Amino acid sequence: MTRLYLVDDHQIMREGLRVLLQAWGYTVVGESADLTTALADIQRLKPTVVLLDLHLDGRSGLELLAAIRQRKLDTRCVVLTMLAQPRMVAESLRMGAQGYVLKGSAGAEVAAAITAATMNQRYLGTGVAELAEQSDARDRVGTPLDTLSPRERQIITMVVNGMSSARIGVLLHLSSKTVATYRSRLMSKLEVHDVPSLVRLAISNKLLD
Repeated sequence: MTRLYLVDDHQIMREGLRVLLQAWGYTVVGESADLTTALADIQRLKPTVVLLDLHLDGRSGLELLAAIRQRKLDTRCVVLTMLAQPRMVAESLRMGAQGYVLKGSAGAEVAAAITAATMNQRYLGTGVAELAEQSDARDRVGTPLDTLSPRERQIITMVVNGMSSARIGVLLHLSSKTVATYRSRLMSKLEVHDVPSLVRLAISNKLLD
């Protein structure tokens, strides 16, 4: 039997998904809006597939994908998100996601993605394959963001979303001084000197809508 775990920061979304998935015969073994809790639950409950949103109250679902990959957990992940961005599709697949489905898609697409994941196959929902192709084309050209480390990419996303160094430090369990060092280093790499310029760069590279 396919055992599912839900990660989404909207309770109504999790409740709706749970009802729908259970009606289809799946077993939902747990859910969370918090990445730290979700990782602990996944290690303990060992779900077959995790349905994962990418935007989680200022943090990124990419963190969970990275943690699952690093720990070599025998759990597949399907991204279920509103983020129709080429870069996010590419990053999710690179970090080990088996599927990527946009919220608003037909329920049958979610079911198809779950089935594909259990068979260790990739599933891209309607419109997602085109986004992946756009990212591939952009990668062949290269972007300034390609010079950043995964941690720097994580921090730039939080900075351009308006978070202070103190808030970022709390979420990532880093000191404000360490976060400030990361900020200074990534801005130097990108040759920008203030946050507005950083935001414009993030928008131009599809890191931010």
